[in-house]
Amino acid sequence: MHKQLFTFSLLAMSIASFAQDAPRQNVSENTDEIERIVVSGDFRQTTLDQLSASATIVSQERLRSRQPSHIDSVLSSIPNVNYAAGASRGRFVQIRGIGERSQFAEPINPSVSFIVDEFDFSGLAAAGLIFDTKQLEVYRGPQATLYGTGALAGAVKLSSNEVGSASPSYVEARAGNKDSYRVEAATGGEINSDWGYRVALVHNVSDGFVENTHIKAGESELIHQDDTNNIDETALRLSASGQVSDATTLALTYRWYDIDNGYDAFSLDNNNQTLSDEPGFDEHQTHAISARSTTETAAGDLIFIATHAAHNIAYGFDEDWTYPDFHPSTYVSFDAYYRDVETQTGEVRFVSSKEAALFSGKTDWTLGAFYKHSKESLIRQYTYLGEDFKSDYTPTTTALYGQTETRINDNLSLVAGLRIENYDFDYADNNGLERAFDTRMLGGKVALQYTLGAHFYYASISRGFKGAGFNPDSRVNDEQRFFDEEYNWNYEIGVKGPMLLPNLTARAALFYMDRTDTQVNDYDVITRDDGTAGFVDIIANADLGTNKGAELELSWLVSDAWQLNASLGYLSATFEGYTLTDGTEIAEQRQAQAPKWTANLYSEYAFTDALSWRVDIDYKDEYRFSDGHDVTAPTTTLVNSQLVLTYDNWHTSVWVQNAFDKEYYTRGFGGFSNDPRDDYAFSEPYYQLGNGRQFGVTVKYEF
Repeated sequence: MHKQLFTFSLLAMSIASFAQDAPRQNVSENTDEIERIVVSGDFRQTTLDQLSASATIVSQERLRSRQPSHIDSVLSSIPNVNYAAGASRGRFVQIRGIGERSQFAEPINPSVSFIVDEFDFSGLAAAGLIFDTKQLEVYRGPQATLYGTGALAGAVKLSSNEVGSASPSYVEARAGNKDSYRVEAATGGEINSDWGYRVALVHNVSDGFVENTHIKAGESELIHQDDTNNIDETALRLSASGQVSDATTLALTYRWYDIDNGYDAFSLDNNNQTLSDEPGFDEHQTHAISARSTTETAAGDLIFIATHAAHNIAYGFDEDWTYPDFHPSTYVSFDAYYRDVETQTGEVRFVSSKEAALFSGKTDWTLGAFYKHSKESLIRQYTYLGEDFKSDYTPTTTALYGQTETRINDNLSLVAGLRIENYDFDYADNNGLERAFDTRMLGGKVALQYTLGAHFYYASISRGFKGAGFNPDSRVNDEQRFFDEEYNWNYEIGVKGPMLLPNLTARAALFYMDRTDTQVNDYDVITRDDGTAGFVDIIANADLGTNKGAELELSWLVSDAWQLNASLGYLSATFEGYTLTDGTEIAEQRQAQAPKWTANLYSEYAFTDALSWRVDIDYKDEYRFSDGHDVTAPTTTLVNSQLVLTYDNWHTSVWVQNAFDKEYYTRGFGGFSNDPRDDYAFSEPYYQLGNGRQFGVTVKYEF
């Protein structure tokens, strides 16, 4: 390790000496973009500083400072946002304490929408690979008018670079320890005077931080395999857009994902040395196409959006975490889930022009209709099942929505949105269970917006919703088989604009969320015939949930060469009126995945026009892993840093992630023992560890 750090320091000093004669950089060249960045996750074009919601927009350059491969590389820098792994990636997102933490047999209605350009990948965030990305957008609080049932807590959206010659062509290569490398490339241009194209590709590989100390090469030879929790991800994007007629444009996109990751994360001693004889897997293949047409009329833009996506998902793990001869009491079990998911969406939207604004030109309006149909076929192969478990789940969503924005006077405006959504599903499995469900839900938003000088104030009331469901496991008793839909009222006030010091801007929000029929994730521990512990995942309703807190984001140009960004989130999240599967009555309890404090500090200092130093610090307070047990993740502070050298069209970064090699956890369990050495007698907490220190070099060339 000392040699590695010495090499890292030597390379950094070499870069510094190479660039020492270059002129100093004026960081302020980019400060306007921080507040004027265009938001894509709204019905009509607006900017972040004029959006009546608490949102974070992570720009392309800011993303690069994190050396991201997946959205889980970035989410910890955003206030009141958390994620859970229990897989090769942190693909279960929580916003303001609301969101899922895992998925096994049960069909999941997501609480956080995940959108990639036109594609709705909600519940499928393994596809959250970051490549050729223009910006990452995170919206906190219900987004029902925009996204409906998937956005009870908020939404995460990835927006790609524009088609054509507007975005640069580039090649980027990254290499780091743990045999990690990543190659990304993109190019675009004009096909003719009317049409343009964009092609982007990424391939990402890493051995990961887990060493399997049991894997056998032959009858008796024992080898230590260091890639059973590996990353192997490839993705492609093909896009074209152009003029179909003088009034109509058409955009076409194809996306392909091939994710072949390992999943061998848990060990009896809570370290990164596993004993699994059957390491797990976390695989995801996707083919997706979209079409978006926009026709300009005198009254406004008529927009049609259609998508189709086919996903093949495989997820499995060694449940005993060991091998047959590990101990006389050892049990042997493997659990695997294979899903085929097909989703079609269709949307028609009309966005008014200035000429069509109502009430003497004071009210802009949007009307739309949305349709989404999915079919999910599941095969579960589990050691303790007599035969494979099979199920088909087909949810269908239809919705009508509308939104208006009325200018009451030069400074004051009113936004009002409403969405009526019908949600139904059919379910059948080979245990003989058949269910159909149909419900209608209503959500939306009302917001007052007030502009005073350079400051923007807003106050809003919004309502989100999430569909009902059921627990398909036959071991769940009848009283716990079904759970109701959930509603979430969000009351929020916020301000955006300059603050106190020169060149200091702020975005601040206070919120109070009142959840009704709060969907709680719990589990029941059963004792099998052989005396080992088995698990039944259960979703049920608590009476009430209260999520309240604040968010603050600051951007300060300290000098021409130094810029600081900081964010702080405070969250108090509890639920009331719930009975655990063991019969314990909960009067009030902290919600899981809801740290009280989250914070980030980002510093960028330009030594010269060519050389800058970036430091990125994430802070996350202690939080519960589950509503069903008391195991917690401890308070964690992670430090990332990099030196960036720019020379002509070359960009070189020397970076380190988790610089102080802090131990932290991305998933945790409790209330049982999986250790035969104590005859499964003592309840232990078990953790999935996050990545340790990683360092490397990234080189990018823009054509």
